[in-house]
Amino acid sequence: MGKRDLSEEDIKARYITPAVEQSGWDKKQIRYEYAFTAGRIILRGNITSRGKQKRADYLLFYKPNLPLAIIEAKDNNHPVGAGLQQAIEYAEALDVKFVYASNGDGFVEQDLITGDIRNLSLDEFPSPDELYHRYVNEMNFSETGEKVLLKPYYWVPGYKTPRYYQRIAIDRTVNAVASGRDRVLLVCATGTGKTFMAFQIIYRLWKAGIKKKILFLADRNVLVDQTISGDFKPFGGKMTKVENKQLDSSYEIYLALYQQLAGDEGVEPFKQFKPEFFDLILIDECHRGSAKEESAWRKILEYFSGATQIGMTATPIETKEASSQTYFGEAIYEYSLKQGINDGFLAPYKVIRIGLDKDLVGYRPEAGKHDDNGYEIEDREYNIKDFDRTLVLDERTKVIAKKVTEFLKKTDRFSKTIVFCVDVEHAERMRQALIAENKDLWTENHKYIMRITGDNAEGKAQLDNFIDEDSKYPVIAVTSKLMTTGVDAKMCKLIVLDNNINSMTEFKQIIGRGTRLLEDYGKTYFTIMDFRNASRLFADKDFDGNPEVVIDITGDDPVDPVTGNEDDTENTGDDTGSNSGTGNTGNTGDSGDDWGTGDGSEKPKKYYIKDVEVKVLSERIQYIDKDGKLITESLIDYTRKNILGQYARLDVFLKKWNEAKKKQAIVEELREDGVLLDAVREETGQTDIDDFDLILHLAYDKAPLTRIERIKNVQKRGYLYKYSELAQKVLGTLMDKYASEGLKEIEETKVLQLHEFQQFGSPMKIVKAFGGKAAYEQAVKELEDEIFSA
Repeated sequence: MGKRDLSEEDIKARYITPAVEQSGWDKKQIRYEYAFTAGRIILRGNITSRGKQKRADYLLFYKPNLPLAIIEAKDNNHPVGAGLQQAIEYAEALDVKFVYASNGDGFVEQDLITGDIRNLSLDEFPSPDELYHRYVNEMNFSETGEKVLLKPYYWVPGYKTPRYYQRIAIDRTVNAVASGRDRVLLVCATGTGKTFMAFQIIYRLWKAGIKKKILFLADRNVLVDQTISGDFKPFGGKMTKVENKQLDSSYEIYLALYQQLAGDEGVEPFKQFKPEFFDLILIDECHRGSAKEESAWRKILEYFSGATQIGMTATPIETKEASSQTYFGEAIYEYSLKQGINDGFLAPYKVIRIGLDKDLVGYRPEAGKHDDNGYEIEDREYNIKDFDRTLVLDERTKVIAKKVTEFLKKTDRFSKTIVFCVDVEHAERMRQALIAENKDLWTENHKYIMRITGDNAEGKAQLDNFIDEDSKYPVIAVTSKLMTTGVDAKMCKLIVLDNNINSMTEFKQIIGRGTRLLEDYGKTYFTIMDFRNASRLFADKDFDGNPEVVIDITGDDPVDPVTGNEDDTENTGDDTGSNSGTGNTGNTGDSGDDWGTGDGSEKPKKYYIKDVEVKVLSERIQYIDKDGKLITESLIDYTRKNILGQYARLDVFLKKWNEAKKKQAIVEELREDGVLLDAVREETGQTDIDDFDLILHLAYDKAPLTRIERIKNVQKRGYLYKYSELAQKVLGTLMDKYASEGLKEIEETKVLQLHEFQQFGSPMKIVKAFGGKAAYEQAVKELEDEIFSA
């Protein structure tokens, strides 16, 4: 057998791997078939499937935290450099600087630092030390830079290792700090593990002796507590949480709230330390207080201006009043929501947009109308920006509670849900309306629905239970601003938007409440129910994570009633950090003093009306295609387009189908491109036709045959008679299996282990009746050809 007859795997085993090992690379330094993504979760209907992982044939590590080279292999029918472009694509994603391609004859090397390309024989592959020294010299690492470069991550058996993007974020940050950069910005989407990255950054700089006194700043108490008990736990006795505004200089790692350190004018606890006390400060959610020049919180950073300061956020802010980039500089690394979803590390989502008649056409009271408290209502047009802020339609709240409950009843009534309201008074009314719709579960446990707002101690006390994936209650959390950021609710499956959102920062933070994956608990995607058309922000150029599906219950594209960029003057702390706060809780997001009940003045804070009917209008569905484009079409139209994208003509599909060694492989290939036939089958109720007929019917307008009809056609042709009696019985049972369960079952040899086949003997005896394994597989292929013939 010649070299050109060998498979790619044989070329790797016989030529490439030996060449790499002989050049000095230890087996522990070589990662074969290195998968660096999880495979995008494809969502259609309520069904999810994983797409393909991205895999490099070889990734070579100098140290466990320092990959240096990628090798992409091809069989010997390809030129030696055929895999180079693919290798470069992977190297750019992995931040690896040396790229190689091989077909077993030699290597082509491309140095991504210098751009140089050279050809190497098999015995000229560079050694680990040679490649490392080239890397250090070409990247111009200082002695300090090289010291931190070689400092390993914190790791003990069972501890998590960084994902590829986490490694890049950590490496670039520690390298920047080691090279003397004093302000660094890191932008990573919610749910991508920023606190874990912060820990590893601190750990490596601390262990290298470059930074000795370190401050981690956050603006929510829950964030600090989660950090101490979670990712920062290995720091143990070296770490302290600043409490009661008292600072103890004997520790090395400090965690603190802005509010605790800032204090009040003239009584500023951070001044207990000298300005040069801290070497390093990490600022979590740095889009908030630290981004605004006038913020009391910025004073802390300015006081310790000599320290290296690293800002971390999912949503850098750039406004006239606040700028992350002006303070920290351009982001050293960005990992977006879209990337996280495409890589399969974040949950995809679908959007149900519900348009209510009064939201879409507005409401104008008749002349002289009084509200429920006796106030005469100002005569003007009220629309979505007014509802629940200046005018309350009681029926509107009830309709929303009913629609939320309806969704949960159709899916899972114990799906963790966050309902975002205009203010805390609105949140309380919504809580009551949801209780009215869910009396059965609420009476079983009053924590089924909780208002979790800044003014409510009972609700805030349940926040940890809502976050805990093992805690059943609370299920529905009704909030205003408190839960927009910093709440690590991994099991949140439903986000309800009934607040006016005009800030892209706030919108991204709210969406981030659902993006975490928890597959072991069945969390593979989440749903957004939008009652305020906030999802218009998906179309904004600054938003990069598209929904999988958008369901409009709005009629035919109504005009957006929200005009301009209304300044949301209430609770602006989450967007700009203007809420400096002085309390110990760190929960600055909600204000609870506006209950709108009238105070005897001529004009109340809110009008309340019970006798105005509110209705839901019609429904339209929009899907996101595999390129992230929003398209208005049904699931069936979407599926048809994706099939035709792979197989433009019927004859092309049939040729591929007939030649396939395993037909199921074609179905799996289509699934990875977003064609989820099970979702179509669920929607259409066509459970008795196989994938083959479903494809023919959807894409090529062919009348489908049921599985039973196909088997009857095979039986009529009588082709089984050429086999032995035992083989005929086995094939007959396989046909019965196909008729009841479909194609997938009959293609696996392990089907012979099922109880239906035990009457014919062991799998080995059955295969022997066909003349061996190859003959059995050929007989199954023939059976499939008979089943799928016209």
